[in-house]
Amino acid sequence: MRILFSSVPQHGHLLPLFPLARAFAGRGHDVAVLTAEGMRPVVEQQGLRLLPAGPMPEALFAEIARRIGADPAHDPRPDTVAEFFAGTRVDLSADEALEVTKGFAPELVVVEACDYVGPLVAAAAGVPVATLMFGPPMPPPFTEAMDAMAQGRHEQRGLAPADRRWVLDTWPSSMTAQGWRKPQGWSPLRPEAFRVPGEASEKLPVPGRPRVLVTFGTYFGEPAKLSPLLRGLSEEDADVVVTLGLSTNPEEFAVDGERVTFVGFTPLEDLLDGVDVVVTHGGAGTTSAALQKGVPLVVLPQGADQFFQAERVAAAGAGVALLPPAQTPEALVDAVRGVLADAGIKQNVTTIAAEIAAMPSADEVAAMLEEGR
Repeated sequence: MRILFSSVPQHGHLLPLFPLARAFAGRGHDVAVLTAEGMRPVVEQQGLRLLPAGPMPEALFAEIARRIGADPAHDPRPDTVAEFFAGTRVDLSADEALEVTKGFAPELVVVEACDYVGPLVAAAAGVPVATLMFGPPMPPPFTEAMDAMAQGRHEQRGLAPADRRWVLDTWPSSMTAQGWRKPQGWSPLRPEAFRVPGEASEKLPVPGRPRVLVTFGTYFGEPAKLSPLLRGLSEEDADVVVTLGLSTNPEEFAVDGERVTFVGFTPLEDLLDGVDVVVTHGGAGTTSAALQKGVPLVVLPQGADQFFQAERVAAAGAGVALLPPAQTPEALVDAVRGVLADAGIKQNVTTIAAEIAAMPSADEVAAMLEEGR
């Protein structure tokens, strides 16, 4: 079977698709990934084929600023989010995506929850869609705004709505807000911390004191924002490890380099062993990976969907959420101390990790989709 995976060209959206893509490839299927050319190294590192279409986020943000004068990353309202994912990105990517996928002729399209290019390709090919949710369900005003805008883009091309047949949910059910109803075709899918298959793992040595991993992903780790927070943490009796964004280096941070260890972009699978607490912006992949490993969190959401993850972590007692304007060095140090000392939080994340471990694996979900096809 020919299976197309489609994603917004950002690590936080693309990486959660890889375990299922690898599972299908391992089962003998022809797998390709539809996203921007700039993500080629990440895709090919997984042993997968890229079908390139559309621009990278920088061009999308510039076009949205021109169209509506908004920044959906830092001002995530339903209208701005819909314009980014279901409006501007479709407008700048769809024609190329339809052309580049003609020769592949997918029989199934798997998309991440914010991708609206893949469903358009599926509608044109007359094949079903499986939607992978990589975080908690988004509030209805966001999904309704995106779906409505995407419908208009389908109608412009004379296409019916995509046949969204399955919803693959990587978020643990115990952490979903009360009142949310499972959609038709819902199936759990165990999340996995990002890894690069075939690469030898270079794990950090386990320290003799608590280890704090600070990771604000590939986009939100601005040195000016993080430096005061890191200076506060570096005064604690803890081993502080900080992941760098794709375009930052240690010299940009105003901290004592002997009290903080910086690491480049590294799979979380290689970083989480020996970690006692994760300090993060609350990206869905980082949050899921920490929970999978049973590591408590301190979440400082910066934008995008991070406020949804922060609220769910706090509600589940899996850590602490610090919302603006409480994201001060003093508040962060207090939160980290509190999480390290709270046996209840540790028990909660251990329970959640066991729940995640019991969810169906990527291989099991791939088999289910084979049968359903």
